Amino acid sequence: MFLKRLLVLIVFLSSITLSAQIEEAELDKLIEETLTTFDVPGISVGVLKDGNIVYAKGHGVRSLTTEKDMNDNTLVGVASNSKGFTCFALAMMVDAGKMKWDDKVRKHIPEFQLHDAWVTENFTVRDLVTHRSGMGLGAGDLMFFPEGNDFDVNDVINNVKYLEPETSFRSKFAYNNNMFIIAGEVLKRVSGLSWEDFIETKIMKPVGMKNSKASYNRVTDKSNIIDAHTRAEGKVIQIPHDWSETANPAGGIVSNINDMMTWAKFLMNDAVTESGERLLDKRLFYELWQLQTPLNVRANDSYNSNFKGYGLGWFVTDVKGGYKQVYHTGGLIGTVTQFTMIPDLDLAIVVLTNQMNGSAFNTITNTIKDSYLGYENRGWLKRYGTRNADYLKYNDSIKVDVYNEVAKAKTYITLPDPNQIVGTYTDDWFGDIIISNKNGNYSIKCERSSRLFGELLPYNPTTFVVKWNDRSYDADVFMQFTFNEKEEAVSATMKYIAPITDFSFDFHDLELKKTN
Repeated sequence: MFLKRLLVLIVFLSSITLSAQIEEAELDKLIEETLTTFDVPGISVGVLKDGNIVYAKGHGVRSLTTEKDMNDNTLVGVASNSKGFTCFALAMMVDAGKMKWDDKVRKHIPEFQLHDAWVTENFTVRDLVTHRSGMGLGAGDLMFFPEGNDFDVNDVINNVKYLEPETSFRSKFAYNNNMFIIAGEVLKRVSGLSWEDFIETKIMKPVGMKNSKASYNRVTDKSNIIDAHTRAEGKVIQIPHDWSETANPAGGIVSNINDMMTWAKFLMNDAVTESGERLLDKRLFYELWQLQTPLNVRANDSYNSNFKGYGLGWFVTDVKGGYKQVYHTGGLIGTVTQFTMIPDLDLAIVVLTNQMNGSAFNTITNTIKDSYLGYENRGWLKRYGTRNADYLKYNDSIKVDVYNEVAKAKTYITLPDPNQIVGTYTDDWFGDIIISNKNGNYSIKCERSSRLFGELLPYNPTTFVVKWNDRSYDADVFMQFTFNEKEEAVSATMKYIAPITDFSFDFHDLELKKTN
């Protein structure tokens, strides 16, 4: 009798779980409404539950130009969701006995050097991939962001020594892509393969990711790949693909929902492939998901989380009182993605988009996740929709106020003569920025980043506004000059105008000295 009642209870509880899951038609509707609410041309979504793909669809269009449908095979740059692959690859090298996580970086890259000599000598491979270098958020990202620069991995290795720390070593989380670029070089030197070759041959192929590539340039068939889109001057527009091959270990992988579901299934199966091949020792695999660098949990956290932090290529937290969540997001100019796993529920959710608005993927992921966690409908679409509209309005208002001041500046402010500020300004790691004047109009260009050029507009007697020619960057900055006793500019600093500017536009890290 007890066994019978137990079986009935199990069936009953299973039925509760199943009935709580979001229905396919309801999810279709949510995604379509998300496209409209956040002005995203295309989104593809995958859900894996109990080892089975229960949802894998594309919605909207992959390109505003072609208007071709987004589908489950449409390729998207997964951006920083590549970091999990980089750490898995390094763990394979640990498994093979070719390195250790706590090897000093200089053991494998002798020329590696940071701003502080002690930190340089003690910096480990583990430190490279856990965002605890002491440098600020996105420090040095202008060496690969946006595309069109001429920095290579050797430049990155050489130049990180010029990036001054903001905090002490290992004391605080601050996201850093350049450390992952250097981690990719560690992989190359210990494996004998390029990062791209290793990812494709040692991970993607055995896992069964048939259509994925380790970099955009390796995609030979672009007949079903997204175009990137972003909001520029208040309107969503299509923009060129933007990613530097130098930064592939930080975010270069191109994939689709079907392949990302395959990757999720492999991970949820303890790193064992469909054919039964184990690619990584179980102990080393689980170490990837162990917290390395802690982060604060908000007091009003929506999932009652007790901890949050970064593991090895993955964020980790707990949701609804104890379910461990392993996740990451990714962003390129014109693309954002999200990858979420709750191993205790055998649940994975992937959202790939072709417009850089994270509110869209959060809306979808949270709604799906809530349905499995047993939350009542919490109205994420409305909540994020309102928040997104308010945020865009706030940023737009800042920009309007700044350019109103620019319009007034020439009429009532005593401005420097051109010969006081024109010339070359040099930063140790970014190189030269050249300011010119022609017929009373200033221009600015970055010598090592060819797409960064634009106008220099007066704002006040010591500050100008840099208005980049490519309006899709949404990264205009103040440029403030320091003058000597002869009223000649001797140095300059930059800071963004509006908080919507992507942190990888780290103009604030530049220390520009006038050299001629």
